[in-house]
Amino acid sequence: MSFDLWLTFVAASTALLLIPGPTILLVLSYALTQGRKVAVATAAGVAFGDLISMSASLMGLGAIVLASATAFMVLKWLGAAYLMWLGYKMLRSAGNASLADISRTSDLPGRGVFGHAAAVTALNPKSIGFFIAFVPQFLSPQAAMLPQFAILISTFVTLAALNALAYALLADKMRSRISSPKVMRGLTRGGGVTLMGMGVLTATLKRAA
Repeated sequence: MSFDLWLTFVAASTALLLIPGPTILLVLSYALTQGRKVAVATAAGVAFGDLISMSASLMGLGAIVLASATAFMVLKWLGAAYLMWLGYKMLRSAGNASLADISRTSDLPGRGVFGHAAAVTALNPKSIGFFIAFVPQFLSPQAAMLPQFAILISTFVTLAALNALAYALLADKMRSRISSPKVMRGLTRGGGVTLMGMGVLTATLKRAA
């Protein structure tokens, strides 16, 4: 994998991770209710959940990428439409965005926080859609798949852990501001626009040579 292609993947992954979805809302919830004492457990759970989700998604991608150009094009357009649909849903829900529903989580020990964060992350449709729709752009059919998978998975999981930890520590310091409905609406709208933009980008990219 070329360094330029890897940097492009890092940029796209960072954009996805910054979008406030179920995982980030959970991270904010724990940070707002339990503080930094569970920050590491939350970040580790997010990383483990992304490892499961991405590994499972990529297991089926190799065959699709190697199958045919037609199969790749169909996957790309379906993925682009899916990302734009998720973005539209986030924009529609921005008016009711809050931490109320998930902030009801009771005080859990580190192990419970880890398991909860891992489960929510692994089942996050936004991440699964990203892996299936966007990752094929960074896979070269002429190169061995496993080394490429290893690079992409390790990169994304590391970024996910750092992102979750940063969100948790930041939320712990800015509890009163982040929990306000106005901020949550802004975050949700920004996330929706970003997802739709990623859908457009997915539709325009070509398979790696």
